[in-house]
Amino acid sequence: MSDRVRLWLRPILFLGLLLVLWQVAVSRSSTKLLPGPWETVGGVADLVRHGLLLKYVAASLFRVTWGFVLAAILAIPMGLMIGWHHRAEMAFNPLIQFFRPISPLAWIPIAILWFGVGDLSAVFLIFLSCFFPLLLTAINAVQTIPSVYVNAGRNFGLSSTGLVYRVLYPAVLPQLITGLRITLGIAWLVVVAAEMIAVNSGLGFLIVDARNAGNRYDLVVAGMVIIGIIGLLLDQGMRSLERTRSLR
Repeated sequence: MSDRVRLWLRPILFLGLLLVLWQVAVSRSSTKLLPGPWETVGGVADLVRHGLLLKYVAASLFRVTWGFVLAAILAIPMGLMIGWHHRAEMAFNPLIQFFRPISPLAWIPIAILWFGVGDLSAVFLIFLSCFFPLLLTAINAVQTIPSVYVNAGRNFGLSSTGLVYRVLYPAVLPQLITGLRITLGIAWLVVVAAEMIAVNSGLGFLIVDARNAGNRYDLVVAGMVIIGIIGLLLDQGMRSLERTRSLR
């Protein structure tokens, strides 16, 4: 058996073992507080049959994409600038450290007040959840560049613009990609929480609506499983970006 087959076989066998244990635990339980694997599969099939699965997944991914991309567009250049200029860091750091510990979910009432119940509120919350982690990642990435790289660029006569494009960006890119991967996971967590309160569609809304509309716990667990699978796929996508030869 090749190493690649073993690499794929082990997690599949482990997942199968977990499903068996899940089914055994449910069948031996005197109270049906948790649906079994087959009931969960039935819940997913029910969502597909009613055309809701694709609709809710697309709604959640739409909000995550916009919030994450907007945060990256604004936070990364700003963080690189602050990290590159010491005086800018001294000016902005107190403000950053004041807003950073505030949970994005604490902004839900203000988001609803400003944008109403809809996509804009969720995108705003995801933007906030991504902005400060990416900003701090960019700042730290610049500040950890070895000074020998910068000095070598200056010795070769690079201008300030040349230092930025030929020294700064290549040096910070590995940390930025890692930060993007972690932040994307945060965005996926926040969109589910935001959809439970601030919107009327998406996977988070599916879980709350299934609970309120007849205690459909098969749909609740189905939503949780779908969220986990999509989160895994998003993480794998970012990890494949890390392994891209041109970026490495």
